[in-house]
Amino acid sequence: MEKYLVTGFSGFVAKHFLDFLDEQEVPAYVLGVDIHRPEFNIYGFKYVRCSFERTDLLDKDQVDNIIYQFQPSYILHLASFSSVAFSWKNPVASFANNTNIFLNLLEKVRGMNLDCRILSIGSSEEYGNVHAEDMPLKEEHPLNPISPYAVARVSQEMLSTVYVEGYGMDIVMTRSFNHIGPGQRDLFVISSFAKQLVSMARIEGKAHLVTGDTSIIRDFVDVRDVVRAYYLLLKKGKKGEIYNICSGTGTTLKEVLDKMGMILGTEVENQVNEKFIRPNDNQIIIGSNDKIKEAIGFEPSIPLDESLRDIIEYWKEQIEQTHENTL
Repeated sequence: MEKYLVTGFSGFVAKHFLDFLDEQEVPAYVLGVDIHRPEFNIYGFKYVRCSFERTDLLDKDQVDNIIYQFQPSYILHLASFSSVAFSWKNPVASFANNTNIFLNLLEKVRGMNLDCRILSIGSSEEYGNVHAEDMPLKEEHPLNPISPYAVARVSQEMLSTVYVEGYGMDIVMTRSFNHIGPGQRDLFVISSFAKQLVSMARIEGKAHLVTGDTSIIRDFVDVRDVVRAYYLLLKKGKKGEIYNICSGTGTTLKEVLDKMGMILGTEVENQVNEKFIRPNDNQIIIGSNDKIKEAIGFEPSIPLDESLRDIIEYWKEQIEQTHENTL
């Protein structure tokens, strides 16, 4: 039985990774670690044996003990402060956390000389502001991080390369583009839009949102496709290589709002408020998935409209459940 250590276990992506393993009937023992306890049932899987330890990855002794005791075959490193907005408000915490927790993991695996593959999760934010004529972005495009979060992600990637080339460690890297799907917190823009629209449509039949800049273009990919890519990279990715995980298609936030309105049968109006616009935000990000397609045969299978419908259904269920609990 393969052993997976999954950091950031209580976040958005880990549950979808477990669902994927179970649906694919992969016999796996998964140890999840996070500073917060998961809100989902870790025992509800048929093929996946799952356990959880509440852990602060900044505590080197805790990290050392977990890796020594568990000795994973694979580490899926999801843990991070993943919000760009948070990094602008808390740059020191964002950078220190996102780099030091990764270093703690690397050092213990290196110190034990453990035969373990690590998947280091990066971000499309690493590319920074780019010109429309440079789209879609390939992995060899120069990096130009323009937020504290993005700088930390580039640092993590550079550390990965150093540990691969200097110590021979088995690390594969991603630059994951904006992934969305059911279960994502409303801290993130698409999930926030969906929650607000569902709430307003339920009461008023129409929706008026105050937003940031909805003209920005992003490459959205469904989280269920993302975790499939992660699994394939853990199995087939080339050591020391970096892979974009993206759809290859750009969509404005305004188009997303319009699509959600159509799904809900709701008239949507939005008003831009300057205070919701991030400093120096990337205007357009579209990735090329040619490399990962050629290397491991991955390409996204879930269209944006399906993702949005599923996100809306998720928030309908959450809001209805909250309403019932208050009666």
